[in-house]
Amino acid sequence: MTAPVAIVGAGPVGLSLALDLAQRGIDSVVLEKEDGQVTHPRAGFVSVRSMEFFRRWGIAQAVRESGFPDDFALSIEFCTSLSGHTLARDEYPALGATPLADWSPEKKQRCPQHWLDPVLKTALRDYPRSRLLVDTRVEGFEQDGEQVRVRATNTRSGEALTIHASYLVGCDGGTSTIRSGLGIEMEGQGHLNYSMSVLFSCPGLLELCGKKPAERFLLIGPEGTWGNVTVIDGREVWRLTVYGTASKFDMDAFDARAWVLRALGTDRIAFEVVSILPWKRAELVAESYGRGRVLLAGDSVHTMSPTGGMGMNTGLGDVFDLGWKLQAMLEGWGGSALLPAYTQERKPIAVRNAAYSTHNYKTWVSPPRCEYLLEDSGRAETARREIGEQMKRATEYEWQSWGLQMGYRYEDSPLCVADGTPATPDEYSRYVQTARPGSRAPHAWIAPGRSIIDLFGKGFTLLAFDAAAMGAADAFARAAASRGVPLDVQRIDAAQAAELYAAPLVLVRPDGHVAWRGSRADDAAAIIDTVRGAF
Repeated sequence: MTAPVAIVGAGPVGLSLALDLAQRGIDSVVLEKEDGQVTHPRAGFVSVRSMEFFRRWGIAQAVRESGFPDDFALSIEFCTSLSGHTLARDEYPALGATPLADWSPEKKQRCPQHWLDPVLKTALRDYPRSRLLVDTRVEGFEQDGEQVRVRATNTRSGEALTIHASYLVGCDGGTSTIRSGLGIEMEGQGHLNYSMSVLFSCPGLLELCGKKPAERFLLIGPEGTWGNVTVIDGREVWRLTVYGTASKFDMDAFDARAWVLRALGTDRIAFEVVSILPWKRAELVAESYGRGRVLLAGDSVHTMSPTGGMGMNTGLGDVFDLGWKLQAMLEGWGGSALLPAYTQERKPIAVRNAAYSTHNYKTWVSPPRCEYLLEDSGRAETARREIGEQMKRATEYEWQSWGLQMGYRYEDSPLCVADGTPATPDEYSRYVQTARPGSRAPHAWIAPGRSIIDLFGKGFTLLAFDAAAMGAADAFARAAASRGVPLDVQRIDAAQAAELYAAPLVLVRPDGHVAWRGSRADDAAAIIDTVRGAF
C-alpha cells in the first residue's frame, strides 16, 4: 500500500491529523492496533483554541451537538463526598449560558472521546482516499531519503502489510512504538503519582446526593485530597479518579465498588462500575519531535497530568502546526528548515503546558492531613471552611486558563520574522490578543457570523488594511507564485481588525499564526523564503 502520509494511532490526534491533511488535499492511511472503539473515555475537555481548529475543519457544530447538555452547569465543588460536607463551590455557568469572549468566535466544549472520535471519523469519510485500518499493529519501520517503509500486521487475520509513505507520523500515545523506534528519549518527571480511573454509571446521581450540577467534585478526606469525580455525559456516566501508589492499585486487590461508595458517601445509591483503568501521572516531553521523515505528535511526545485538560488540546495544537508543514513538503514549496522548525515551535509549548498541569495537580493535593475533618464539631466545621476557601483560591485560575489555551506563541521560531515590538504577558489566566509575529492571529468579526480567522487555512493569507497596502501586496503575490507557495491576498476594511493587527500588511500562516507584519514589500521574496523554511 502507498500513501503520502502514514499515521499510527487513531485517537483524536491521529484522526485530526488525517482530517487536516485531507482538507489540504493530502491522502493518508491511519493504522490503529485496537478495534477503534472507545470503552473508557479519558479526554473530555475541548479548549477554545481546539474549537477554532474544529471550526476550520467544519466540525465545530457537530462537536457541540454530540450530546453534552447545554444546561449542565460546569461548576467545581470541593467536598468530603457527594453526600457529605461541601467545603466550597466555584460557580460556573452551563455551556449554553456562557457568552462568547471578545477574542474568539468559539467557546469551550465538553465532548468525551467516545463521542469525539466518531465525529472525526464521520468527517474523514468525506475523503474516501484517506483510509483508516483498525486491528493493524505496526511492527517496525525503516526510512531513507525518499520514503518510509512501515511494516504492520492485521491482528485478526495475521496478514502482513507494508505501507510505503513519504512521511510517517506517530500519534500512538505515551508508550509510542514510533518514538521508541527512533530512539527518542522523554525528559522530565516520570512519576508524579499512580491513579486509578473508575468509570461508573449512576442515573440521577446528583438528585440522589442532593447536589447541584458540577463539572468536577474534588474529594477531600482526613488524609487530604484522595480523588475526584468528573462528569462524562452530563446524565448518568461519571469518572472517579483515585490517587495513590502502585501497591495501592494492585489490580487483583483493587475494590472499585468500595472506592465509588466512599466517593458517594452512602451505600443507599445504586450504581454500576463500567470499567477501570490504572495509569501513571507524569510530566514528560520528548527531546525531539521526529527525525528525518518520521514525526511525532500528541501523547507520543508529551505526557502531562490531566489537571487542566491540556493533554489532548496540546496534541491538537501539534496537528495544526504539523499539517501545513507536511503539505508544503509534499507539494514541493517547503524548505529544508521547515520540518525541523516543528520541534522548535511545539516543544516549548508542551513544556509550558505540562508544567502548568503539574502545578494544578499539586494544588489539587495541597490540603494537609486533618484527622478530624469528618467530625460533626466546631473545629471540623472551621477546618472544612478554611480548606475549602484555600482550595478555591488556589485552583481558580485553572478554570479560567484563557492565556494558556490561546496565548501560546512561536516567538523564537525561525519561520517568523520578529518586528521588535514588546511581547504581551504570557499568563495562564489572562489572554491579550496581539498580531505580534509568532502569535495566534487575532479574532475580529468582519461580517455577521464571519471571523477574520475564517480566512486562514490551506495556504498563507496576506491581510491588507488599506489601498496602499494592496499595491504592496503584489510583490508578495509574485514572490509566492514564483516559489509555488499558496498565498491568498485579502483586503480588510474592518476598523477593529485594523487596530488589532496594527500594521498595513500582515502575513498569516496556514495554522493561523502571524509570520510577518509591516508596511513595505521591499523584502517580499526574502520574507516568503523565511516563512517557508528556505532561508
